[in-house]
Amino acid sequence: MPSATAVIDKLAYGGNGVCRIEGKVCFVPFSCPGDQLRLRLTSQKKSYSLAEISEILRPSAARTLPPCPIFGVCGGCSWQHVQYPLQLEQKKQIFAETLWRGARVPLELIADTVASPLHYGYRSRVQFKVSFIGGRLRIGFYRTGTHVVEDAGQGCPIAMPFINEILGCFRSILTDYNDPGCVDQISIDAGVQGAVAIVHCSDSALSGLRTFLKERISELESCSGLFLQSGRKAGLEKVWGNDEISYFMPQLNPDLAPYSLSYSPGGFAQINQAQNVAILSIIRTFADFRSTDRLLDLYCGNGNFTIPLAGQVASALGVEGSELSIRSANANKTCNAVHNVQFVCNDVKIALQELVSAGQRFDVVLLDPPRNGAGEVVADIAELAPFKIIYVSCDPSTLARDCGLLAGHGYRVVRSVPLDMFPQTYHLESVTLLIKE
Repeated sequence: MPSATAVIDKLAYGGNGVCRIEGKVCFVPFSCPGDQLRLRLTSQKKSYSLAEISEILRPSAARTLPPCPIFGVCGGCSWQHVQYPLQLEQKKQIFAETLWRGARVPLELIADTVASPLHYGYRSRVQFKVSFIGGRLRIGFYRTGTHVVEDAGQGCPIAMPFINEILGCFRSILTDYNDPGCVDQISIDAGVQGAVAIVHCSDSALSGLRTFLKERISELESCSGLFLQSGRKAGLEKVWGNDEISYFMPQLNPDLAPYSLSYSPGGFAQINQAQNVAILSIIRTFADFRSTDRLLDLYCGNGNFTIPLAGQVASALGVEGSELSIRSANANKTCNAVHNVQFVCNDVKIALQELVSAGQRFDVVLLDPPRNGAGEVVADIAELAPFKIIYVSCDPSTLARDCGLLAGHGYRVVRSVPLDMFPQTYHLESVTLLIKE
């Protein structure tokens, strides 16, 4: 393929650097804005090109040395080579451009990216892939674009150190197991009480692995709970320890004891707890609740936001499609003695249609949908006619689409705050306030 030289202008959602070669946009993995590069073009499309770095002719002043020995091979982080302040700037730029293209949200409504207090060692939930080929045990992550496991022998730099310690214990004992190839994944969730691990294995190996792990309990004392799972849809089998992972969320009055929230192994929780708390703070500011307000929390999970917000409103209703999460939400409500919240396990669209049919009204609707957004329920939310909608998103493109749809129902964006939930990657979280015009 032909070669070219270019200077990288910016970073794109997806992680690649962006430059132009003969007027055509070109995406370059592991490049940094300001890099002057010699490139080898690897693919030519109608509207863009792909290239890889042949030589760094002049490195950007913002380029830095990645601490991870498998960076660039592992399919996880994409920006460890970019200094953190520039990561924050680029995330705001990507976010602002996406909201402008999709919903014509002007730049002045976009706040600066909220930095993560920890740039490394922040991730509290990690899934490590496992393989045993040619007599070698590998525990790490898939190589980019493959299902080949790249061994993370030193652990993962963005994972909490405690998680890496536990991973080291599993690595040691699985080396002694007579059939380590039966394990394909180890999931570890860390909370205030310790960490819970789920070992995923084949059906045929379940009994033998269970016996083996019980015999090695003394070497896994750092685990507060251990579960086995055979098959992605099979239930979890407890081997020993805790049945939940706990964390704290602050009350509005910081002098009061925080809320203690939990979720079950295999359930969902945010992976950066400091930024989870930051999101809650932004929601409180945006909502500016009155004591008479009614709150509807869609895709509420384990009550992560519903319960900490309940003390500021007259009543709150949380809707979530996962039975596992709703069980946790109700347990959290009881544990924290919150009495003005109701949790409903239902498909969000069906629940919204039922609320509209019943003539229900809410002052504030909060939603935190999955990555594909809330496009299918935008019209239903608008039917409820809340004065404020607060949209927590993990995907700028679907947020932009949905803000555009909400504009068609008379809602305009007042403020949007991107947050760096995932340092060293291109991913970002955001909180957006829309009001009824």
